[in-house]
Amino acid sequence: MVPSVLIVDDEKHTREGLKQALAENYDVSLAASADEAFNLMDAHPFDVILTDLRMPGKSGLKVIDRALALPSKPAVLMMTAYGSIDTAVEAMRRGAVDFLTKPVNIERLDVLIRRALKAKTLEVEVEQLHERLDQKFDLAGIVGDSALLKDIIERVKKVALSKATILIEGESGTGKELIAQAIHQASPRSRGPFVAVHCAALSESLLESELFGHEKGSFTGATERRIGRFESADGGTLFLDEIGEISGSIQVKLLRFLETKSIDRVGGSKTVELDVRLVTAANRSLEQLVREGKFREDLFFRLDVVRFVMPPLRQRREDIPALLAHFIRLFSEENGVPALEIEPGAMKTLQAYSWPGNIRELRNFCENAVVLRKGGKLTEFDLDPRFRGAPESPIAAGGLADGAAGAAGTTLSVEQNEKRILREALIKSRGNRTRAAELMGISRRTLHRKLAQWPELDVMDK
Repeated sequence: MVPSVLIVDDEKHTREGLKQALAENYDVSLAASADEAFNLMDAHPFDVILTDLRMPGKSGLKVIDRALALPSKPAVLMMTAYGSIDTAVEAMRRGAVDFLTKPVNIERLDVLIRRALKAKTLEVEVEQLHERLDQKFDLAGIVGDSALLKDIIERVKKVALSKATILIEGESGTGKELIAQAIHQASPRSRGPFVAVHCAALSESLLESELFGHEKGSFTGATERRIGRFESADGGTLFLDEIGEISGSIQVKLLRFLETKSIDRVGGSKTVELDVRLVTAANRSLEQLVREGKFREDLFFRLDVVRFVMPPLRQRREDIPALLAHFIRLFSEENGVPALEIEPGAMKTLQAYSWPGNIRELRNFCENAVVLRKGGKLTEFDLDPRFRGAPESPIAAGGLADGAAGAAGTTLSVEQNEKRILREALIKSRGNRTRAAELMGISRRTLHRKLAQWPELDVMDK
């Protein structure tokens, strides 16, 4: 689309001359007064407005004010034959992006218009990016309807508006960083940076430089000054994951920041004051680490102003169907395939599974299921044996169970063991009774009798 430009000037030859110069590259409209410009702005959106300063009636400053009050703000350039520093300052203060003196240099005008259009495009892209981030990490984007999750969401809403330091504890894969992002996005700092650091991934020396930055020559290889993550997060939120893994010396520097809201770069002598909200996460209890002498008690109390404990997925099984549907839809869209339907038997098995890797494991399962799909439906027969309670079932391994030990090492009754073997045989044979009977070493008639005795195991040929 050709960019649109509105030229506002009470001198006809100036208006017409500028239009002739710009018409080849822009859709140009003309206005002889501020009031005429107002009417055009109300009727049509413009990308750029070029206005004279001094005109009969309302001045160009009024044009700036009206233009920048529009829902879709154009870039405004001011021009005048009475150029002065005071005039330029006032125009820029009102929101003009630049200032030209008459007679207007057409080449410079074209450069300024292109620059203004580029800045406007970048502004729109940044706003769209913020909107996508808001949607991605919005509280409504946290999937689940369990009472535990609802309580967490309500607490997020309350603490997001505060300046409190936050500690998030929970097993790996429970969504600690997602909650940290949601707190940031719901806070007054949402337009500031969100900076995440995974503390366990870096050695002590690297982590210190990564967090606090360093000065040139502060250590071997420090060939230039480096700004650390604390300074990068100024005005926003710094998320420190696996905080329980940091060394004692870094704990001291972190405690100093919490007390003074300032840091010192490695090798530096100047204190840097910062406005950073700190959110930390740990997959081990910091209280336990304090008792073991591995974490400073004073730092723990500084971090533990507001604490969230993320429940493992096995404690909120009612959220599993919604999470499965969410990630199946996500990966189906990414791979350009129809959404995979999970059959009731498979859903029941997946909801009963303990998910030791929590949401991260469930997400990976969904991606695997979509990528390696065998059709439009996911059945119980498609599931790995681990989802049925054992790393590798006896039937799936190609043999029969000859013991009475359950998947978790518990003792089963003869009847329980027989039911388990029959179920595995039916799953291995994908419901084919003849094949199941062969796997178990029994006749089809005996198999029919067993199924009549235990109808809940019946999975007919499909």
